[in-house]
Amino acid sequence: MPIYEYQCKQCRHSFEYLVLRASTPAECANCKSSDLEQLISRCAVSSESTQQANLSAAHRKVAAARGDRLRDQHQHLHEHFEDGAGSGEAHANYEVKGNA
Repeated sequence: MPIYEYQCKQCRHSFEYLVLRASTPAECANCKSSDLEQLISRCAVSSESTQQANLSAAHRKVAAARGDRLRDQHQHLHEHFEDGAGSGEAHANYEVKGNA
């Protein structure tokens, strides 16, 4: 059961269409035209190395977001204690702990 990509020649709307044995001919969902151009689709390739690369990229993204969050919390604490206590003793003993 292939999925084809089309672009309407009337309104330029692009869409995907799942072709089944009993499917009616594709038509544009926007303008209901059947004057369509079938587009060449990119294929997806998956292997253990691409899955590992995607997982590593996701881990880096999460780590970066965690680092940003911790940096913001740390900055907030510095601003809070500098405004409030007046002396550096209050925040000298405070340790920022992040969630893993």
